[in-house]
Amino acid sequence: MAEEPSERATLWAVARRAGVHAATASRALNEATRPLVAPDTIARVLRAARDLNYHPNHAARSLRTQRSMTIGVVIPDITNSLFPPIVRGIEDFLAPAGYVALVANTGRDVDRERVVMREMLARSVEGIVLATARRDYPLLEEPPLRGLPVVLVNRVTDDALFSSVSTDDRLGARLAVAHLLDLGHRRIAHIAGPDSLSTGFGRKSGYLEGMRSAGVSAPASLLVAADSYAEEEGYRCASELLGRRSPFTAILAANDMLALGALRALDEHGFRCPEDYSLVGFNDMPLVDRITPPLTTIRLPQYEAGSEAARLLLDRIRQRDGPVSAVLLAPKLVVRRSTCPPTPV
Repeated sequence: MAEEPSERATLWAVARRAGVHAATASRALNEATRPLVAPDTIARVLRAARDLNYHPNHAARSLRTQRSMTIGVVIPDITNSLFPPIVRGIEDFLAPAGYVALVANTGRDVDRERVVMREMLARSVEGIVLATARRDYPLLEEPPLRGLPVVLVNRVTDDALFSSVSTDDRLGARLAVAHLLDLGHRRIAHIAGPDSLSTGFGRKSGYLEGMRSAGVSAPASLLVAADSYAEEEGYRCASELLGRRSPFTAILAANDMLALGALRALDEHGFRCPEDYSLVGFNDMPLVDRITPPLTTIRLPQYEAGSEAARLLLDRIRQRDGPVSAVLLAPKLVVRRSTCPPTPV
């Protein structure tokens, strides 16, 4: 007679049904240790677990091994299209190692972030991936995080305390500037992101480096800083540039939302893009290829950033005193129809 499934099936029951030792059953049920078990044994154990409706008790395993197999992932804005591919990359890399991600959205609220960190530590996460671009981040100085493996994603560090993964923002801005220069533009304006964010600082630095290396002037009148990466800020900044007595023929915006705001400002002021002003964004967020005109932009390897951050974090968990790594991923210029040679005067 077949054994009736139990609502409280144990690992011992699974092992007995599969005809193996409990330790073997445990290894077969854990993706991280499954390669140590013969394929036919894995099949028997998984079939027994399914027949008995067995689900591992992770809380009990955590108490026994002092490992939660859980990683905290803290993101500032879940509505920002930049972050879902990063989270997916983290989760996909963690899964084969037997880890799961505990994801929290903080809404860019420092007090909320402090609460989230405290709650994650209370749940015994083994490490944290922190997706913040703020250059000044006091939470990193607090004692609890000092003793925990932490990897930063979407930012570079001003020190060498934590491993980090980010896109080479300076290179991305230089690629955009080079594209506009190749088209014949010389008066290139820049809508910069906030200097308080490593992305804003890096992209502005890349813009200035690109102009300087080409021997092209970048006067302060062609640069305006946004207070945030919001469409309304792009609209405000572009309107300000248009109101200045400093002619230009192209705009490099520090992200796609700023570019969308700039595009609206150009339209409302009676200008055409790209015939009157070329426009380049940054991020290649979803649907910017569907707007009119489709946006030339800098594509970021967001999924790869997430998987690389997860890899670095697992390395830190396994070797606490290992070297700190700062990984820069290469961006890519995506040319669409929002850029063209300047109209001859």
